[in-house]
Amino acid sequence: MSFDSPSADEYSPFFAGYVAAVAGRPVPELLASQVEVIDRLFRPLSEEEAGFRYAPGKWSLRQMLGHLTDAERVFSYRAFRISRGDTTPLPGFDENPYVEAGNFDDRTIADLLDEFHAARASTLALFRHIPPDAGMRRTVVNGVPLTLRAQAHVLAGHLEHHLRILAERYGRTPRQTA
Repeated sequence: MSFDSPSADEYSPFFAGYVAAVAGRPVPELLASQVEVIDRLFRPLSEEEAGFRYAPGKWSLRQMLGHLTDAERVFSYRAFRISRGDTTPLPGFDENPYVEAGNFDDRTIADLLDEFHAARASTLALFRHIPPDAGMRRTVVNGVPLTLRAQAHVLAGHLEHHLRILAERYGRTPRQTA
């Protein structure tokens, strides 16, 4: 599949920041390398540290990791549907009820990392086997057109967005934990 940068008419304006976060970088390689970055950020955390919230009412680090896995599944499912030529409109995704229902603070960081790894491995396998001409296949998500190549950029860019939040608001960068 072609992972060329999508044009603005291939995704919702809401996703513009995610797409921009990936600009000029090869999406398949970025998706693969993000696994190591997540490991370097989360694996060294103690269970106490994993409960850190930068402000009252904000997600803990465990919840952040759980959200990344939830979003991986949602975005990968969208990519799967589009890759198969399914044009059935799809709903939006409100992450807050998912995080609340996920009970991530009741789980260990190791367990959450295992789940993230499994979800990302599935995404990588999906993208390895999509036909080269499928990138422009599209559906409608939350009332807005979305192409497969745009969804790939959104998926990678979403994680990049949260890496920035982890650095700016939680004080966590891969260099600190390497």
